[in-house]
Amino acid sequence: MIDLGYSLSRRFPDPPQTDYRTADVRALRHDLFCGDVYLADVKADRELSTAWGWVPVLDFAWALCAIVEHLDRDPLGGRAARPQRAELDFTESTDRLRFERRFGWVDVTADWAPDEPPLAFAHTELRREARDFLHDLIADLTDMHDGLDANPAIWDLQARFPRV
Repeated sequence: MIDLGYSLSRRFPDPPQTDYRTADVRALRHDLFCGDVYLADVKADRELSTAWGWVPVLDFAWALCAIVEHLDRDPLGGRAARPQRAELDFTESTDRLRFERRFGWVDVTADWAPDEPPLAFAHTELRREARDFLHDLIADLTDMHDGLDANPAIWDLQARFPRV
């Protein structure tokens, strides 16, 4: 079972003058909603988490959904023996999360935890949990920030990655 989570940073608050209704994609993805994220395998009781305080959590959720879709481009899908790879890089760091799909399973490793064995998830479960995480995060953020629910970029994001 997968657990995805986040915490927002108090050290890097959003600028008080932010108009969330009209914030552009760049601001939504890179400048707002900073904090930390984690990806955990509940059964194995292991996780990969950041502890930096500056990770843009909406960008993480957005990129994770895009990566899961990217890993599904092989026409053979879960039967594909050839590994399909993707990376999620953190803009203020050289660290990356690395994803490798093979036979319907996705291994996730982190540059900052090189000695840890990969977390392994079924691709379909990772897709479902990534999209649920994105929608739950958007719901939390729109509750905290007036006007965010009226932002067209948020509407497009929710339409691009609907709940499974």
